[in-house]
Amino acid sequence: MTKYFFIFCTLIIAIGCTDNKNPKIVIETEFGNMTVKLYDSTPKHKENFIKLAKEGFYKDLLFHRVISGFMIQGGDPDSRNAQAGVMLGQGGPGYTIPAEFGQFHFKGALAAARTGDQMNPEKRSSGSQFYIVQGQKIAESQMKYTQQSNGEYYPAEAIKRYAQVGGTPFLDGNYTVFGEVTVGLDVIDKIAAVQCDQSNRPLKDVKMNVIIK
Repeated sequence: MTKYFFIFCTLIIAIGCTDNKNPKIVIETEFGNMTVKLYDSTPKHKENFIKLAKEGFYKDLLFHRVISGFMIQGGDPDSRNAQAGVMLGQGGPGYTIPAEFGQFHFKGALAAARTGDQMNPEKRSSGSQFYIVQGQKIAESQMKYTQQSNGEYYPAEAIKRYAQVGGTPFLDGNYTVFGEVTVGLDVIDKIAAVQCDQSNRPLKDVKMNVIIK
């Protein structure tokens, strides 16, 4: 009996258990869900995002800054139940995270927001605010100018991906990209298309929840 119980448990572990190191992250919205892969190359950001998701930190927060052709941003705890017209984007969990550069801003990139260079020369990330790139397709011929302007080296496959799926390469090397949307790229487009006020806040709240499955 013990032998068969051991085999049964082993099979469950092999086919049915959640990978604690690489859990399935889902960002839920009324426009659909986005499945997110977090990068091992940005361990501090990965660990923090998982921690906040497990705590339910993102429940009912807003995508408070939306710019079509650029990105959708959320994660400000002050956005929960915020009244219409209130300026948002200054809130956080009370800490920042050291920069972990190295990944590119392709469409679907999950990146950490941060304060500007003058106040933040180390380019440390917000502890909770993030943005998801929509961006635009960048012709391969244009990438050489981007490469010159930001000093970033782009391998051939990165240049090709910017041309095929788009992104925001001018942000590379300045903001930490710590994951990417693997399912639900169309959700980014739907949110990016909503009507916004002069501060780029959606006129109708776009709520989120980040869960681990």
